[in-house]
Amino acid sequence: MSDIFSYFITNSTALYLAIGILSLCIGSFLNVVIYRTPKMMEQEWTQECQLLLHPEQVVIETEKLSLSSPASSCPHCHAPIRWYHNIPVLSWLALRGKCHACDHPITIRYPAIEVLTLLTSLTVLMVLGPTLKMLFGLVLTWMLIALTFIDFDTQLLPDRYTLTLAGLGLAINSAHVYVSPNEAIWGYVIGFLCLWVVYYLFKLLTQKEGMGYGDFKLLAALGAWMGPLMLPLIVLLSSFVGAIIGVVLLRIRKQNQPFAFGPFIAIAGWIAFLWGDAIMRVYLEG
Repeated sequence: MSDIFSYFITNSTALYLAIGILSLCIGSFLNVVIYRTPKMMEQEWTQECQLLLHPEQVVIETEKLSLSSPASSCPHCHAPIRWYHNIPVLSWLALRGKCHACDHPITIRYPAIEVLTLLTSLTVLMVLGPTLKMLFGLVLTWMLIALTFIDFDTQLLPDRYTLTLAGLGLAINSAHVYVSPNEAIWGYVIGFLCLWVVYYLFKLLTQKEGMGYGDFKLLAALGAWMGPLMLPLIVLLSSFVGAIIGVVLLRIRKQNQPFAFGPFIAIAGWIAFLWGDAIMRVYLEG
């Protein structure tokens, strides 16, 4: 096993190729995570509400949905998707963006997420090199992609992912991988509280809820990975990007509609994770 690691460390071409293939496969899996997680949550909520509101009734048995079952199928004609129809990017191109059974269009977002996962993963490798930090950075990147698109689609940031991300950050930094254990703990606490305070003050002034608790938990998780000193940069970047996109969406939709803030926190957190120190250094020296 050590010989394998040594080979990839010394052979950059093989390492980039391996990470590229792995990230494409992960991107394909992330499509499943993004599509099925909200449906899994809805199924769980429906059963819980039935038990709470009508405990005397027999629970309606439905096929339990998970990330691994049932097998993937076309949502239009329900034809099973074979493994050779599920090769990242290539299968979509070979099928010309249509179901092999019914010719129903397959959204281009599936290969786009796979390509996004590829590009962001290779960027992590390029910035951090063949290190332990890079391996954990890939995990962070993949989870942020999943959270970004789930929140974009549903305005939900599932606890099963935000809390897992936070716990992983605290565990990693117990070994001083990115920051010290104390910095990780305070990053988590301050990350949660700084958005909670904004949320609470906004609610007091307007009697409306400006953001969800998932945003607090996501920022707290990023604080657990990067410590408290990176939180101002993340908040500033996410607010800047969110303001720009918010204005664009307002012009497109022609009406004031709520939009998810989690994707901007995730994007800003990923930028800060890779280039935060350099950005802060340029700012302080300027």
